[in-house]
Formats: sequence, C-alpha cells, structure tokens
Amino acid sequence: MMKRLTNISVLVGLFLLLATACSKEDDQPTSDPNSNTVEVDSEFSNLLIRTSDQNNNEPIDCLDFVYPINFFIYNSSQEQIGTQTVNNDTELLSFLLSLESGTYIEIDFPINVILKDGSAVEVNSNAELVTLITDCSSNGGNTIPNDFESILTSGSWYLTYFFDDEDETSDFGGYEFTFATDNSAQATNGTNTINGNWNLTTSSTPDLELFFGNNDPFDELDEDWDIIEATQDIIKLKHISGGDGSVDYLTFERTPTTGGGGNGDTAGFINTLTNDIWYVNLLEDDGTNETCDYVAYEFDFNSDETVVATSANNTINGTWTVTNSSSGLDLLLNFEITGENDPFDDLNDDWDVSNFNSESIELIDVSGGNGGTDYLNFGRNPYEDCNGGGNTENLEIILIDGQWFVQSYIDDGDDETNDYNGYTFTFNTDGTAVAQSNGNTVNGTWSVVTSGSGLDLVLNFEIDNENDPFDDLNDDWDVEQFTDVLVDLKDVSGGDGSTDLLTFAKL
Repeated sequence: MMKRLTNISVLVGLFLLLATACSKEDDQPTSDPNSNTVEVDSEFSNLLIRTSDQNNNEPIDCLDFVYPINFFIYNSSQEQIGTQTVNNDTELLSFLLSLESGTYIEIDFPINVILKDGSAVEVNSNAELVTLITDCSSNGGNTIPNDFESILTSGSWYLTYFFDDEDETSDFGGYEFTFATDNSAQATNGTNTINGNWNLTTSSTPDLELFFGNNDPFDELDEDWDIIEATQDIIKLKHISGGDGSVDYLTFERTPTTGGGGNGDTAGFINTLTNDIWYVNLLEDDGTNETCDYVAYEFDFNSDETVVATSANNTINGTWTVTNSSSGLDLLLNFEITGENDPFDDLNDDWDVSNFNSESIELIDVSGGNGGTDYLNFGRNPYEDCNGGGNTENLEIILIDGQWFVQSYIDDGDDETNDYNGYTFTFNTDGTAVAQSNGNTVNGTWSVVTSGSGLDLVLNFEIDNENDPFDDLNDDWDVEQFTDVLVDLKDVSGGDGSTDLLTFAKL
C-alpha cells in the first residue's frame, strides 16, 4: 500500500538539504539539471538549496511524497554500497539522520507525489521534482490566512515541536504561550514566566519574528520564522540559518503534548531504541507478571524498523514504528507469533512511551476494552529475578495436547538430532512420557517446575546403557521459549559450563 508523507514541511527540508550535501557525484562532474545524479555546487544542487532557502517566501508544503521510496547509497569513490527503502516518515527521518559524512545517496526514480489539490503526479527525474516544487510554491502552495494575527492572539498555545539540530521540544514542556495584540508575548509554567514580543514582517508573505530574551533555552526561539501552516489549531514555522543552512522547525498547538518522558522527542527516542541491545525487564499484563517469558531473549531494534528477538536456540522477527500522538510518543510493536498462547502476542500493541533514557525504556498500555493497564520495560541488562514467574499451567497444557518430535538437539556444539529420528514423544497428564519409533518404545517421566531462571522441564527416560542417547535428554531443562507448536530448552552444565540446546516441535 502506498502511504503519504504527513509531515512534509519538516522532512522535505531535510531531504533536499541532504540531497545537496550527500548526493552521488558523477565521475565527470556536470551541472546538467536533467541528470539524476547531483554534483555538489552544480546548478541543480544550488536550485535545491534555493528551494529551501529562507529568502524564498514560499515554504515547501504544497506536495506530499508517496511511499515507498528507494535510495541507492554510494561511498566517496562512487561505488554503490547498498540500497534503502523507506515506507513512512519515521523511516525517512531515521535513514536521513543515519547518513555519515562521505556517504552519498541517489533517488530511484520514478517516484510519485500528491499535489495540494489531491492530484497524483509521477516524477521521473530530479529536474521534474524541482519543477514541481518550484511551480507549486510559486502558485501559492503555502497560503497564510488573512486573519493570522487574530489566530495568533486568540487563546493560548503550547509548543509541541522544536527541532534545532536535534529535537529539543522537552525544553519547553509545561509552558503556556500567549501572544497579545500589543505585540507582547509570554510563556509561563505556573512558577516561571518568560516575557517576550512578536511581530509580523510586511513582506508579501509575512514572517513571524519572535523574541523571548537572551537566556537559554528561550533564546533559541529568537528568530525570523517562515510561516509554513496556520489554522485555528496549529501554527507551523521554519527557519533556515543564513550561516550553515541548517533548518529549524517550531510548532505551536492548542493542547500540550503529554506522555511523560516521551516529550515528543521522536528522533531522540529512535536513536536510543536503535542503539545496542535491549532486554525485557518487566511485562505486567493485567496485574500478572509475565517477565520470565522473555528472560532468554535479546532485542535488537534496527533502523529499518525491523526488530529481532534472539535466544540461544530461537529467533522471533517483528517490526516497530514510532509515532507522535496526542498522548506523546507511541511505540507500535508487531512480532510474528505461532498460536494463540505465544507470549510475544502480549508485546504486540500500541505502547505509550512514559519515559526513556539511554539505559531504560518504560511503556504503558491501557486497554480499550476492560480498561486494564499493562506495563512493559526494556533495560540494558537481562532480568535476573524471575523467582518462578513462568506460567507452568500453560506449558503443561501445550505439552499434553498432541505428539511431539525432536526438531533439534545440540550437545555442546555437536548436532545429535539424528539420534532421535523416527521417535514421537507423548507427554501424559499423569506425568509419564513415552517416546516411540517403529521398533522401540522408551518410557519416562516429565514435569514442569519453576526455578530462579523461570520455567524448567524435567525429563527422565529409562536407559539401557551409558551410551543410550536418551540419557542426554535426562536433565533439568531451562524453558527458553514455548508456543503451541514449539518448545525451546537449554541446559548449561554445572561442571564444565557447556551448553546443550533441545527443541521439541509438534507433529
């Protein structure tokens, strides 16, 4: 499905500036605007800069990109080193912010855009894209309401987005802004009040000049802001530095952004999420602590919005998305599941980000049905206090229901799965277990218990001699992961520390 970019006023500036600074140079530099590879300081490159320049009175908010968009990635030697597909505004922002100096990108045309009148246009080159941008800008792509001053001075406003090289929205959390008809302005959080002033320039497309003094952080707002959008409910502003060409964005809305530590810091949260490995430190589902269902897994959130949860003998794939809603930041998780009892299904939700820093991420979800509240916390270290927190009853029901076979058995690195080929395993309600093949039957017992590491599956099969392969199954196995059709087990020897991995799959 094609998706439209909803925050084009923010991302198109990033897109164009990065296209200028990071686009692939040809082996023979050219200033031909019809070339799809852009040379730094070329005529086309300069046109892109002018399109976003503060001297252009028409900001670029008159078209939307249609996703997905593909990019070719090159190194400084003009060698292609990869490709990237972006499917939404979060992916595009994450991709652009991840580019390093000396890396170059090129758009894979054709792409599609939606003009402000709703019409769809196919774009086949850089030249066509620039033509569309310049045409729609010059034709009134951004119209400032005649009653802008009345909109600004009526009621209160809250700063819901401020980007100055990085997201600094949280610096203004809790402040209520008012703009008076005498051109005075004020920001107050109840205990602290910052006085300032505002003014509209007299150009054909007015700019909003703000001044809130010389003290940090309010001095960051002291700029001549281009008005991107203005309605009764939202005012979006942009400022392009006359020095380094960096772009700042400022948004006011009628209601404050809430959501605890999220603070609307999308870029900061994504950088934290995608940096290094995470572990589930808490999952409380309607008052039940289910943390131990995930104790064996490392979670790796990738910048392409995929996530991989990996244990010693299992891998769960999924996707993630960060959005900025009225409640603050949301983290949407969607893991692949097998069966209705798969514990990863409990992670699949739209989680409110209540707090985050470099060492922890705290999430909360309030059910729209029974109003129950779930809590999910990620930390940098594995959870170590399961104390029998696994669900023995669920695992017992799953094992009893049907027949199983050994899908994999790794004994200290050696694959010995073939020792159990042809055997079907039955786990009976009375605690007995039977392994049967065409010519042999092996009896035993089984039980599910809790331990300091979570759930354990205790197996004890009858053996004929010391070389009987079923002797290798006789152990107290840590339950790493289980679903309706799969049970992953691990045992670390108390002697030499070797690790054995055993997986049962349902027939």
